[in-house]
Amino acid sequence: MFSHIQIGARNLDAMIAFYDAVLTPLGLVRMTDHDDGPAGAGWHLPGQKWPQFFVQLPFNGLPATSGNGVQVSFAASSQDQVRAAWQAATTSGGTDEGAPGLRPQYSADFFGAYCRDPEGNKLCFVHAEGLG
Repeated sequence: MFSHIQIGARNLDAMIAFYDAVLTPLGLVRMTDHDDGPAGAGWHLPGQKWPQFFVQLPFNGLPATSGNGVQVSFAASSQDQVRAAWQAATTSGGTDEGAPGLRPQYSADFFGAYCRDPEGNKLCFVHAEGLG
């Protein structure tokens, strides 16, 4: 569906620490090789090059902002992973936007949780048949 997602950061160190905590329960690891772009960090599943998720200083040098109506959704391999990622987010500087639970309005097996990262980007963690 996509190759990579990139969001901007104002406080890069804090955002990297946040995503290290949040993405670990989902099995994502921080990449050690970087391109020639701006400072930042990227994560992916071990043994897979794609897809990738990045937090970086904006390419244009302007301050990063969150997008109204934008949401980054991470696939989880279990409901427990959804709970663990959401818990890590809400105890690492993120804010609750919807506790873990079934959301049958999306799909009978859609188990999700929502939060915002420390800079206001909306995140979803979801487990459903065929994801994760």
